[in-house]
Amino acid sequence: MPPSPSNRPPGAQPPLRERGDACPGALRLHAAADGALARVRLPAGELTGRQARALGDAAERFGDGGISLTSRGNAELRGLGDGCGGALAALLTDAGLLPSVRHERVRNLVASPLAGIDRHTPADVRRWARELDGLLCGQEWTTRLSGRFLFVLDDGRGDVAGLGGDVTLVAEPAAPGGPAAAAPEASALLLLGGTGDPGDGSGSGDGPGPALRIAGADAARAALGAARAFLDAVEASGSGAWRFRDLPGGAAPTVRAVGERLRAAGIPAAYVPSGEVPARPRRGAGTPPPGLVEGPGGRRALSVPAPLGRLTGAQWRLLARTAAEGDGTLRLTPWRGVLVPGLTAPVAADRLRECADAGLVTDPDSPWYRLGACTGRPGCAKSLTDVRADASAVAAALGRATALPVQWSGCARRCGHPHGTWIDVLATDGGYDVTVVRPGAPPEPLATGATVRQVADAVAHRVRPPAPGTAP
Repeated sequence: MPPSPSNRPPGAQPPLRERGDACPGALRLHAAADGALARVRLPAGELTGRQARALGDAAERFGDGGISLTSRGNAELRGLGDGCGGALAALLTDAGLLPSVRHERVRNLVASPLAGIDRHTPADVRRWARELDGLLCGQEWTTRLSGRFLFVLDDGRGDVAGLGGDVTLVAEPAAPGGPAAAAPEASALLLLGGTGDPGDGSGSGDGPGPALRIAGADAARAALGAARAFLDAVEASGSGAWRFRDLPGGAAPTVRAVGERLRAAGIPAAYVPSGEVPARPRRGAGTPPPGLVEGPGGRRALSVPAPLGRLTGAQWRLLARTAAEGDGTLRLTPWRGVLVPGLTAPVAADRLRECADAGLVTDPDSPWYRLGACTGRPGCAKSLTDVRADASAVAAALGRATALPVQWSGCARRCGHPHGTWIDVLATDGGYDVTVVRPGAPPEPLATGATVRQVADAVAHRVRPPAPGTAP
């Protein structure tokens, strides 16, 4: 993915898109240096154990055996051989992973991974995500959305609201005092172009912008209506925009205008001015750390980030087997991890030890936690170096997790970079440039043209302090 919206200089015009996006899918394979690549969309990151086993089979039969996790909670298969596209599509279709061939690249939905798993929030947004996915696949016009257009559904904890969605739904607590016989349902705030919106729908502001308050029962339909408003704006502007932020100035539909459209379609939508939109929690709040997550009824969920976002075939199959001992599902997170919910406490503890033995990240103090890297060489021809090998060397040197996410990039595209505040380690012809990136603030250089050893030194003071009572 390209750099985040905050990297665009103030006042710069968005690009004119003269062609459709080339985002890969499960059917549109991307030719990489290590073979073809398939990206399998998993709306809200959710899949069944059977589907997980099918993905593992596909990776072993057609690819290099591993599975990569993306920053949108999707799965990628790499190293695919020539001529495997038809057989791969048949396998994925049989597993229920391709419900609509024409819509497979537009099923871009991120939802709070812990919704309904831990003790804090209900599972409303997961249900909204399933409903929205069905609506997307049921309309012909939605095939015109780009493979980059993103729906984000946050359960109110603020974990995914800052991930740059084009249409974002943030759940609000159910209003008290309803009829005793009726289970109260959360309402949702609908925001356009991300959670920062200056009022014109462009998503270029720094805080939570004006929003529309939608009843929970209408949340999915309202999100779809906002996407239709975006496509109409693209057509009217002739810009070929892929995302809200690509629309030229004045072309983006305003929040008020979208509200009028929704009400005309029979969806009540109340305008909420910027000053009345609740401040969202800090970025990263509620993200699942490695380890066990306590849930209702004494159940537990495994939370295991993948080292550098990549799982071996053996690691993937271990997680798929574990899902059968829980509620039968897995959830991939936008932070390149896997949640396995519904386990009993004894089983969860045993499987966590197995995951640690298998090389997965199970400790919040692990140097692999918050560490990311693009594909790099030799898999990507655009990369200047083998960033994954260098990132691994720095992890070994640090020996402990960093306080901020650290992302290694082999070129200036910075594929899969985090949102919020993070450390950018960018390969250049003269070494690595190391920079702290903060939304709405100038970059903070830490090193320029650095060697791998110097990168380790530059980020060393950003290492998390040891927990109380542990050895330094």
